[in-house]
Amino acid sequence: MEKDAARKRLRQLREKIDEHNYHYHVMDEPLISDADFDALVRELTEIEREFPDLISPDSPTQRVGGQRQEGFASVAHRLPMLSLENALNSGDLRNFVTRAMKLVPEAQLEFVVELKVDGLAVSLQYEAGLFVRGATRGDGEVGEDITHNLRTVKSIPLRLRKPLTLEVRGEVYLPRSSFLALNEERSRQNLPLFANPRNAAAGSLRQLDPQVASSRNLEAVIYGLGYSPALQPHSHYAALNSLKDLGLRISSQIVVLRELAEVVSYCESWRAKRAALPFEIDGLVIKINDLSLQKRLGNTAKSPRWAIAYKFPAEQAETKVLGITVQVGRTGTLTPIAELEPVLLAGTVVKRASLHNEDILREKDVRSGDYVIVRKAGEIIPEVVSVVKEKRTGAEEPFIMPALCPVCGTEAGRLSGEVALRCFNPFCPAQVAERIIHFASRSAMDIKHLGPALVEQLLDAGLISDIADIYTLSGKKAQLLALGRKVEKSVENLLSAIEKSKEQPLWRLLYGLGIRFVGERTARLLAAHFGSIDKLISASPAELEAVEEVGAKISASISEFFALDSSKELVYRLRGAGLKMSEEKENGAEKPLAGKNFVLTGTLSAYSREKAAALIEEAGGRVSSSVSKNTHYLVAGEKPGSKLEKAEKLGVSVLDEQALLVLLAKGQ
Repeated sequence: MEKDAARKRLRQLREKIDEHNYHYHVMDEPLISDADFDALVRELTEIEREFPDLISPDSPTQRVGGQRQEGFASVAHRLPMLSLENALNSGDLRNFVTRAMKLVPEAQLEFVVELKVDGLAVSLQYEAGLFVRGATRGDGEVGEDITHNLRTVKSIPLRLRKPLTLEVRGEVYLPRSSFLALNEERSRQNLPLFANPRNAAAGSLRQLDPQVASSRNLEAVIYGLGYSPALQPHSHYAALNSLKDLGLRISSQIVVLRELAEVVSYCESWRAKRAALPFEIDGLVIKINDLSLQKRLGNTAKSPRWAIAYKFPAEQAETKVLGITVQVGRTGTLTPIAELEPVLLAGTVVKRASLHNEDILREKDVRSGDYVIVRKAGEIIPEVVSVVKEKRTGAEEPFIMPALCPVCGTEAGRLSGEVALRCFNPFCPAQVAERIIHFASRSAMDIKHLGPALVEQLLDAGLISDIADIYTLSGKKAQLLALGRKVEKSVENLLSAIEKSKEQPLWRLLYGLGIRFVGERTARLLAAHFGSIDKLISASPAELEAVEEVGAKISASISEFFALDSSKELVYRLRGAGLKMSEEKENGAEKPLAGKNFVLTGTLSAYSREKAAALIEEAGGRVSSSVSKNTHYLVAGEKPGSKLEKAEKLGVSVLDEQALLVLLAKGQ
């Protein structure tokens, strides 16, 4: 075959295969038999083998790359991937609608209801129609690059049907049949079985070798638009259909409803029907359909105000309490734990369940030897719901919380206004271990390979005794290798991850320090506001409370933490290890809008609100979703809504779009 003829035939074959993939995966209407489809792929493969220089990155043969990845790079989402607030009953749904109506009282709400597929949320980026990057949700702002594995998912097109640039969000999952086949194969190989399809899907997407993900028959369903300058639909339902037209697979079960009663009835109808689906769902997602209303409603720090997840009641099971133990957390909290006869619950084997605190333990009257009902709170954390008291024999033993910390023997007590017992010894081994585990966790300093088991091993061997000691391990390579089960490569990986963590931004360090009440969101706000750990340490309570979302309780906790000599010494040692103690500034100068808080409302003409927010943040400003006393400027476009009224009441400066552009230009 001549090269020009080969080029022409390749183009024809790729177009045919893409079209058949579209009808099979998106339309669920296969046009040809599997055998005929395989024949097209074989012909394509043979021609590409003869003319390898004609292979294109979007060819169906290029789904699986030959190279194993060395690790996962970070990917910043163009728009945050927020998590959903949960509704557990019709009352929660009613409250969701009521809150929305208060913010947009003049609107006639319409709802899109979709199945909530139980998989792993992902973001897919297309440039000029080509799939170029895919990432996990991560912390909502930054995820892990798993492009090499997502390319193996056949229901994710490598090329859209139009050459558009956009970012979409979806769920990658493992069908029930594929999950069962995977576990059967693992059983034959004497490998550990996956607990449920979601864990199997997540594990598949976090493989370094794309051949593994390719072998597991993953599927994907797209549920929304992210960054999309080329698509401007008026509704969520229209957006989904536009994505379907582009060749992206959306759910086959989507309805548009107008009455709350209809929404509740539809959600409840799936409680029994979900067992017949070929994949797992853990509820349904309800979204306000009108995209302009979505923008007006905005988001909280973690969740959109225009969407909610209706979760099915948590699965429950009965089992026996074999004993009650006490777990010591990183802040010294003593938590009673029920040790259980193993029981299968929501797809996983449960052996332990939290009893939360002494008051709840007494209220539920859980005793050793009791039969209890357990469930997974939010389908994640096992907890004891109630005692089956009619099964008591009289041999059950009440449990009394210890007066001393079970790990270090220090006297336990309660802080004023708290129900939890605490160990107040900051050098308690249990607290030390939990603090190190937290510091190294993915949400904090993200030190890969430094998990709970290795932390315990390092502590037992005396190689570390606190967080700062992590950065002395590079000089203890021989001792690390002597721990056993450690080979040269794994030690190198650990030390490389430790070295890489020194480049983490200030907010991750602040979160990793484990200051009580300082979560990821608060850590980001503190880092952005103060710019350096030194300014944060010296801040007065009033200065701390000037930070958005920081109140008296958080302020007091920060002050108490940095007042300790041990905390000051820890910061000193981490600084010496080379960790970042301040926010980076471009060209060594402070950004012009640093420290200024903005809120955007209404429709802008020159830019979308997303683009305007990006420009503000590039200039050092911060964009929030709601007006407060800490807001410096409200940028009001057309039809600004209730935020304008609130800003005027609080005396917040109001800018029109032109004034914003002037401010950005002048940096004032």
